[in-house]
Formats: sequence, structure tokens, C-alpha cells
Amino acid sequence: MKIPYGKHYIDRSDILSVTNALKNKLITQGPLIEKFENKVCKLVKAKYAVAVSSCSAGLHIAIASLGRNSQNKNQIITSPISFVSTANAIIHNNLKPVFLDINKSTLNLDIDELRKTLDKNKRIKAIMPVHLAGNPLDSKKLYTYAKKKKLYVIEDAAHSFGAKYEDGSIVGSCKYSDVTVFSFHPVKTITTGEGGIVTTNSKEIYQKLLKLRSHGIEKNYKSWRDRKLGFTKENKNMWYYEMQDLGFNYRITDIQCALGISQLSKLNKIINKRKKIAKLYDDSFKNLENTFIPQFKRREKSSNHLYILNFDFIKLKLSRNQLMKKLLNKNIITQVHYIPIPLHPYFKKRGYKIASIKNALEYYSQALSIPIFYNLSDKKQKYVIDCIKRIIKK
Repeated sequence: MKIPYGKHYIDRSDILSVTNALKNKLITQGPLIEKFENKVCKLVKAKYAVAVSSCSAGLHIAIASLGRNSQNKNQIITSPISFVSTANAIIHNNLKPVFLDINKSTLNLDIDELRKTLDKNKRIKAIMPVHLAGNPLDSKKLYTYAKKKKLYVIEDAAHSFGAKYEDGSIVGSCKYSDVTVFSFHPVKTITTGEGGIVTTNSKEIYQKLLKLRSHGIEKNYKSWRDRKLGFTKENKNMWYYEMQDLGFNYRITDIQCALGISQLSKLNKIINKRKKIAKLYDDSFKNLENTFIPQFKRREKSSNHLYILNFDFIKLKLSRNQLMKKLLNKNIITQVHYIPIPLHPYFKKRGYKIASIKNALEYYSQALSIPIFYNLSDKKQKYVIDCIKRIIKK
């Protein structure tokens, strides 16, 4: 049986929760959505949460919720090391991604490079940091720079549900951002199948998010703009609703939120197990020749969504493809997170250059994600460690 680089954890209580939801009168837009949102708010200590169909959808409407774009502020800074949906969400909002280089140790945006860019570039509207592999960026420093320049901060926290900042506050509290977006894809810390959630402390942003999630429709009669159509002799018309903005069908279902509610109860257990796995890898590989461990000693605050090793393949006289194939022959599945976004043909066609992201390119040439997930047994993890060591030492 193959060992994947990541997978979901589902137990009997999750199955029972979903089964019970299927028996309810409402299985799409029912009460479990709000219940799930409220539980997430309580957990991360944010005022508002809007559950959506995916993290990509969440990123899209998070940017859209920040208001209309102006010609002189039409760019958003983000990381080149992320899944393409990060940059795509910016482009979907008719804005331009600006890719800054990463720090070699944290794999997150280089804060010093960010500060220099903000001093020079006056067209930046917002910053979208990515907490890669579940390791939070130094968000307090980033947020301080951003607010001095009157910029928005949107956290792409797809990997970071359950992670904490250096000061112990939890990612998603929006203590150092205007909006935070999480993913509940099956390989993430907890899952709703597909799905995501957006958190904020701004009531204005929250209300925009609600409309954008569901076609731009406003059902709250207190906010209706056409009183003549909405009311009959001062009584609200029972059938009436208004499309006030151009929105999307980014709604999540009660079935998914039933799973999410059940999964939330296991969050600490899952985080602790991932932390344990990551630490054993750290201890096992810290002296392995021609190998570098990014994010080393950053496990305590991380959600440890991924475990990434960097290999000097030139010195090893072994290609990454060869290593991946050798591990696959041992039934170990690995992956690369990620191809730098500017290297994709779509972004090359848009004129993106790679000269300014040298750290990201070096990281990409060496990176490999190895298995980490809740029910990875000690025996299987030790098998993964032994296989990597044997291959590298040959």
C-alpha cells in the first residue's frame, strides 16, 4: 500500500455527523453553515466568518470585498511559492500580482525585501502573504509596514488552520490582517471535502463577503435599495430579494459543514500528531549530508501541513525525478510545493520575469515534500526515513 505525501483523516464520528445532516430538511443552505462559521470564529477569535466552496473562492471574494480598484493602486504583492490560485485570485479581480522573493529559512515572503518594495512602489493596493506549509510569516512586522502605507493585508492561510503567530495568537484572528482565508481541502489540517472559510473583524467586509458568496444578492430587507419593489404598504414582500452587486455561487453546503463541525473537535489532536511527525523528521534528517531542512525549529507554532526537505541534487549526483521514482518504487509518494508561479506559461506570456526571485528558484530546484498526515504510523514514518537515508547515502 502506497504512503501518500498527505491525506485526510475521517473517523466514525465524522461519518455519523454527515449521515445525520443528510437526514435534515435542508442539506444545502441550512443551519449548519452558520453553526460551523460561529465555531470557527470562536476558535480563531475573529468577529466574523464566511464559509465558502473553496479556498480559491475565498481568496477571490476576499480581494473583491476590499472595494473598487483605482488605476494608481492596482497591484497586490504575494509570494511566488504558492499554488496558482493565490495569483489567479488577484487577476480575477483585475489586479496585477507582484511576486517578491522568499526567505530561504521560512519559505515565506522576505520582509526586508517587502519593505524596500513598499518604499519604491506606489501602486500597491494590498499584500497577500502565504503561510507556506503551515508556518506563519512574521505577520506583525508585515502588518506594521502595510498600515504605514495604508495597504490591506489578506492572509493566504490555506495551509495554516490551527497555526499560531509568534505571540501565541491564532492565525485567523485577523490580529495582523484585514482578512484571512483558509482551505479545508482533504489534505489540509481538517476537511469539509472541498471548502474554505474567510475570517475578518470588519463588519463592512463581512457584509460584502456574504453578498459576493451568493450572486451579489441581498436578502436582508433593512439593506434593500428599492423600497417600492421590496415593500407593499410598508410590509416587506415575502418573495423579494435584490442583486446589488455582481457576485458568484461560492456557497458551501450543510453536508460539508456537518463534516467540518465534527472535524473541528479533533483539531488539537491532529495538530499535535503532525507536530510530532515533523519533529521526528527534523531529528532524523538534521545531519544528513547534502540536505537542508527549511523551517527547522519552527514546528511549535506551525500547523505542519507539509514537511519539506531541500536536497542538493548536484552534489548527490541524483536528479529529483530519480529520487521521486526510487521512493515511489518503495511505495512512498512525494510531491513538490510549488513550481514558482512566474514559471508557468500563462505568467510568462504576461511578461513576468524571474531575475528578482533567486531564492524562490533555488528553493524550487531542491524542494521535495515527503509524507505527513495524522494517521501516518511510527512504523511507516521510520520506513520513509530509512528509505530516504539509504538512497541519499549510496
